[in-house]
Amino acid sequence: MTRSPVMDLTSAIMLLFLAAVWGGSFFFAEIALLEVPPLTVTLHRVFWAVPVLAVILRRKAIVLPRSVRVWGAYLVMGALNNAIPFSLIFWGQTRIDGGLASILNGTTAMFGAVVAGLLLRDEPLTARKIVGAGLGLFGVAFIMGPGALTAFNPANLAQLAILGATLSYAFAGAWGRAALSGQPPLMNAFGMLVGSSLLMIPIALILDGPPSLRLSVDVWAALLAMSVLSTALAYLLYFAILARAGAANLLLVTLLIPPFAIGLGVVFLGERMPPEAWTGFAILAAGFAVTDGRLVAWCRRRLRAVGAEDPVRKESENWTQPD
Repeated sequence: MTRSPVMDLTSAIMLLFLAAVWGGSFFFAEIALLEVPPLTVTLHRVFWAVPVLAVILRRKAIVLPRSVRVWGAYLVMGALNNAIPFSLIFWGQTRIDGGLASILNGTTAMFGAVVAGLLLRDEPLTARKIVGAGLGLFGVAFIMGPGALTAFNPANLAQLAILGATLSYAFAGAWGRAALSGQPPLMNAFGMLVGSSLLMIPIALILDGPPSLRLSVDVWAALLAMSVLSTALAYLLYFAILARAGAANLLLVTLLIPPFAIGLGVVFLGERMPPEAWTGFAILAAGFAVTDGRLVAWCRRRLRAVGAEDPVRKESENWTQPD
């Protein structure tokens, strides 16, 4: 029997760094959106990451696939995992802070488990996954507040856009498992970035107009950091951690991204998260714990161990009537 991967110190450090660069994407986006419209920000993020990964693929001697079917799958993956969610998140960030967007983005793991359970035979939809997703939705509802059902608020629409992005990520995960399981992981990352770039070029040109190159140094730095660090480097870390520590441990990054995004926003942008956002994040974390299952299983094992080593029972078993 093969042992499941474990989270060693190196993997844990890599996971924290991955959370930092992914959390940083929300911070970088807020800076970029000061001068660049959302769809063009998406184009910058995916376009500049392509040559970075191309160099890495060449150094690793990974051959590009020639199958039209594979490149068609990359086009779909690029839409579901990059073009659609990035655009929705960046549009949402024009109306809500990046920290709050990162908290709502934390529903990705829960929605992904439900979508995989509905679409993939080897990922059954269990009661645990349903309960976890239910907690996730409750956390989102708590963040949005009861007013979301009675009055229109642009911020609520932005929050729904973030949730749309997480659903797109969920479908991307199921699509990748079904259509791209035989390809090298780095090739999949490169292929979907090429696909999303091809999609975003005409979309951004038509809806946002030709992108301006006359941007401030801060905005250019944010765009390149989002592309090189939060996209190209993030994919390298993602697959490295996946190989070292496994998919279950990798999912922990979901809970680590918001603290980095919120921290950067507080320190550099003066943002403040309302109390309901923190409470909602705690509910989302509980939903993730239920979906993941390991914390629940650990608690059950501890309860069994405590029951087996009950000191009162042991004392009664070892007590003898004096003569």
